[in-house]
Amino acid sequence: MLPCFTKQLLGVDCPGCGLQRSLLFLIKGEFISAFLMYPAIYPMLLLFAFLGLNKLYPIKHSNTITITLMVSTVGFILTNYILKFI
Repeated sequence: MLPCFTKQLLGVDCPGCGLQRSLLFLIKGEFISAFLMYPAIYPMLLLFAFLGLNKLYPIKHSNTITITLMVSTVGFILTNYILKFI
């Protein structure tokens, strides 16, 4: 696993801390553990899957769907990051 340079240099978690471990849990099939480690994993995967699918098969209203998925992914990331400090 790659070390988090933000945590090493500043001593605080970055908004992406937990993403690698969450992906590892997904690969192992531990879906609940993946969500608990990094809740934004599922909206992020949904966004990437949609972008890939849209590249192969253009989808009507794809810009609106992409923006909605991006906003929800960023919302999950920021909410998780804020809740880490509470």
